[in-house]
Amino acid sequence: MVNISTTKMSSKGQVVIPENIRKQLNLKSGAQFIVVGEKDVVILKNIAPPSLDEFGALIDKARKNGEKAGIKKSDINEAVLKARGKK
Repeated sequence: MVNISTTKMSSKGQVVIPENIRKQLNLKSGAQFIVVGEKDVVILKNIAPPSLDEFGALIDKARKNGEKAGIKKSDINEAVLKARGKK
């Protein structure tokens, strides 16, 4: 069921998500969102970091893809140093 409410934006650009919506979506303080705006539509999409299990699976996939692409650990170390401006 769609739960519809109204809210206002403060002078600081802050918008309160109504309590009934927060409860329905189980949103807690500190929740993060992607904000998309086009014409007169604003969309908030709740985002959450991956769980440790999901993160482990992502790392495994990245390692396998790196091996397939022929990337070595030394390549990664060099890229990190370059990004930090130390090389």
